[in-house]
Amino acid sequence: MSLTLNRRRAKGLHSAQTRAAWMLVIPFLVVFATMFLVPLFYSAYLSMFTSQLVGGEVFSAFANYSRALSDPSFWGGLSRVALFLFIQVPIMLAASLFFALALDSGRVRGGKIARLLIFLPYAVPGVVATLMWGYLYGNNFGLIAQVSRSLGLGSPELLSPDKVLGSTMNIVCWEFVGYNMIILYAALRTIPRERYEAAEIDGAGQLRIAWSIKIPAVKQALLLTVIFSIIGSFQLFNEPNLLYNIAPNAIGTDFTPNLYAYSVAFKNQDINYAAAIAFLLGAVIVIISVVVQTIVNRKEREA
Repeated sequence: MSLTLNRRRAKGLHSAQTRAAWMLVIPFLVVFATMFLVPLFYSAYLSMFTSQLVGGEVFSAFANYSRALSDPSFWGGLSRVALFLFIQVPIMLAASLFFALALDSGRVRGGKIARLLIFLPYAVPGVVATLMWGYLYGNNFGLIAQVSRSLGLGSPELLSPDKVLGSTMNIVCWEFVGYNMIILYAALRTIPRERYEAAEIDGAGQLRIAWSIKIPAVKQALLLTVIFSIIGSFQLFNEPNLLYNIAPNAIGTDFTPNLYAYSVAFKNQDINYAAAIAFLLGAVIVIISVVVQTIVNRKEREA
């Protein structure tokens, strides 16, 4: 009798915990469905139609996707952000890892202040950061051009068509080095100190410890920053959009796929085609992220 009563109490407690868990989860699920899933499915629905002068909205299946795959503006923007990814991301992550290792070594004076100063650019809104750097890049009144002219080097014209991509890379690096540094530094702090002490007893220096212990131990954190950086690179929008207002001759409306989709939707008023571009861009991001993660995980299994 006592055993049966205990089972009933345990079952009742489990049911109460399950109901409480659902009560806590349901508000999130409602917000997630309302703010993410519904717009996503609606965008997919819009991408299957085309707008015509005669007949209005007409179902066209995958016509918008075929149009995007043969659109040189879409491919031009995609190749531009791919170049941005392969150049900017390694530089940014190498700088982030260097700062994280330096701070974790404990040999940097004023480590807390240094950590705050490195992270501070991430706290600056992207709009403010881009406008600030846009002013510094300015050919007539920019600080960089003035210093360069005072040294007799001439104006570097950092907002010219052939240099604006590199200038954008610099802005993004300045913004996100501190963010990635914090992720890597937090991962480094979870490594047991005893491993460093044992390595030092064996005669290993700081470089050897960093290469053989610290970097292998933060591979998952590095992978996380790589995935975030891939997504961020293909979603590049704020910086080129603001620089377009400063240097319209250097940046076109198709500078990046995101900027192109925005221009198609709100300037050309072609919402359906913009939705198709957005979905194709999302597919590219997912594929590249999965490929990178698969390669890294496979190398770890083989190691």
